[in-house]
Amino acid sequence: MAQNDPPADSLVGPCLSLTEAAGRLGIPPGRIKQLLRDRKLVAVRQADGTLGVPAAFLDGEHILKGLHGTLTLLFDCGFDEPEAIRWLFTVDDSLPGTPIQAMAEHRGTEVNRRAQALAF
Repeated sequence: MAQNDPPADSLVGPCLSLTEAAGRLGIPPGRIKQLLRDRKLVAVRQADGTLGVPAAFLDGEHILKGLHGTLTLLFDCGFDEPEAIRWLFTVDDSLPGTPIQAMAEHRGTEVNRRAQALAF
């Protein structure tokens, strides 16, 4: 779980509570906590102290395709959760748009290339 990081939080946009995210995915709330522990999802601590899963991480009733792999690449590059969130939601003119937007538009391969390049 990312700690409250105002610069990253301001980039994320709408967030879902853990219960709301579980409901959208059709899984028990405890499973969301396991996904967070396994770093298949990340949540941000919002201004009110609650955890929120960025709505952009969900595609309907599923986790956005490729998110787990991209998160793994970023963590392997030494990013912590706030840095990973900031990277995913920061505009990259060469994509164009943000990495999370590119993933939602099924351009995840290009996002992963950029994430892998961070390691070198």
